[in-house]
Order: sequence, then structure tokens, then C-alpha cells
Amino acid sequence: MKRAALLLTALAATPALADVNVYSHRQPELVQPLFDAFTAETGIAVNVAFVDKGMVERLVAEGSRSPADLVMTVDIARLLQLVEAGVTQPVASDVLNAAIPAAMRDAEGQWFGLTSRARIVYASKERVAEGEVTTYEDLADPKWKGRICTRSFTSDYNVALTAAYLGHHGEEATRGWLEGVKANLAKKPEGNDRSQVKSIWSGECDISLGNTYYMGQMVADPEQIDWANSVNITFPTFEGDGTHVNISGIAMTKAAPNHDEALKLMEFLASDHAQEIYAETNHEFPVKEGVKRSELVASWGEFTADALSLVEIANLRPAALKLIEEVNFDG
Repeated sequence: MKRAALLLTALAATPALADVNVYSHRQPELVQPLFDAFTAETGIAVNVAFVDKGMVERLVAEGSRSPADLVMTVDIARLLQLVEAGVTQPVASDVLNAAIPAAMRDAEGQWFGLTSRARIVYASKERVAEGEVTTYEDLADPKWKGRICTRSFTSDYNVALTAAYLGHHGEEATRGWLEGVKANLAKKPEGNDRSQVKSIWSGECDISLGNTYYMGQMVADPEQIDWANSVNITFPTFEGDGTHVNISGIAMTKAAPNHDEALKLMEFLASDHAQEIYAETNHEFPVKEGVKRSELVASWGEFTADALSLVEIANLRPAALKLIEEVNFDG
């Protein structure tokens, strides 16, 4: 009896793990509706740890003892960092391969894109004519001197954009572009994408770089809707190509103690239902063909995505960051 009592006490003191455990870079409000829908459909609970920094280091340290089944990130480069660190495993799934275009998943099944977003220009309705912003290259034109706002260029989103520019134009042209854009800044880089739109609304600048989904977030916020209403969305392109896009994505950890349940969640996130939730709740572009964009997202217009591969952009990220730091863009 004494031994049984001790065992019951030990079990009671041990926290119960959820059916699927996720380490996520994504903000809680962006993913919880998806997990709630998955649980309602399957009865499988999802436990989420939001890991802002140090995810790779954490998984390496935990090794085979890691409780994490899945990792979710907001950038292709972060997905590749996980793969290169050896903390993911390949996933073979006909469901995922059928739902997700080849350009947005790893050929070996190490990672899968779930949504995409475009890096666009927010332009003042009052001070920027329609069609005045057409290319990323144009942002270095002296006509924009004192008119551009941006968050830090060492942020993931701007490093990825710079990496794409590097892929199209090479090192020297990218250095010149960074110097030109820096010379056109209205103020030192700071804040996030939404705060740049606030600066346009307040008259501090006329255009800014941002991700598309932030417009949806501003429209839904009573304190920010005036900012959103002060700008138009423009989809710049690289000369001779398309608009820069990035993805949010998912990978299964090497440890994955709940492999089968985790695979079910991955497949659910690529389903029509989940992709519609992404579109309506997060204002992102579904990766699955045939899933409609939300009414708000569709109102922003159509664009053609840049043909440069996501893997090439991610591989150029270190060189892009080096150039950003060499020109002291944020200084």
C-alpha cells in the first residue's frame, strides 16, 4: 500500500503532457485559433511554448529528451537553421505533398510552408500618387529623400528582402541600394511595421516597408484603424521579376515523442479548413491552391510572387546581414 501511495503521489506531481507539443516563434493570437479548431475536430490537445529566441539552442540542448513534437517559425531562414542544426526529421506525407506547392516545402520533407506574406510598401494616400512606387530598386531613388520609414534592417523581414535583392543583383548593387535607401530615410529605423504606418499617418514620412498581414491587424484595432486608412498597399517588384514573399512554416523535431499526433496536426494545418482560418484570422495568403483569400486580403489586389527560390534567399541571409551591417544601415 505504501509503495502504491508513493507511486500515485509521484504521478500526481508529474505534469501531464499534451497530445502534441509545439515550440513556436509565432505570436499566440495568430496560432491559437488553429489549435482550437484542431482540438475540436480531433480531440487531440495542443500545448504551445512560445519561444522568441534561442529555439535552435534549446532543441540542441534538450536532444532526444525534448518534449517538442513540432516547431513553427515565421521565416524560411529559421526553418533552415533548424534543419542544419540536425534537430528536425523528414516527414513523408502524401497529404502535405498534395496540399503544399513544391516551391514552399522541402524536397526531403524536412519543412513545410503553411502561409505566405508579401513584403510591400505602405504609401500615404495624400502624398504619394497611385503607381508612384513600382519596384524595390526605386526605393533608392533620391526622389524619396526624407520620405521613407522602416523598422530595423537587421530584422528578419528586411534581411530576407535584402537577401532577395542580393540574389537578383549581386553584392555591389545591393550595397549601393542599401546606401541609397538609408540616404532616403526620414528618421532612424525603429519600432515595428505598424509603427511605420503610424509615422505615415502623423506626417513623419510618406512610404514604409511592411508585411501585408499587418494591414489586417491595424484594421481590426480601433486605436490603429486611422493609421491603416491613411495608406494604400503597393506591391513592388524586383525589376524583371515579382514581389518578395516569405513564409511561415512547420517542421517535426527529431525527438517528436508524439509523432503520429504531430503528423495529424501538420496535415490539418494544410487542410482547407485551417488554411481558411489562416486567411480570415491572420490575413495571410494560404499556400494551398484553391483556398480563397479573405475578403480584406483580396481587396488589396493581385501580385506575382518573385521567382527566386526561398532556399536561395535563406542561404544568402548571412551575406545580406553582413552588407546591412557594413553600411551601418540602422546607425
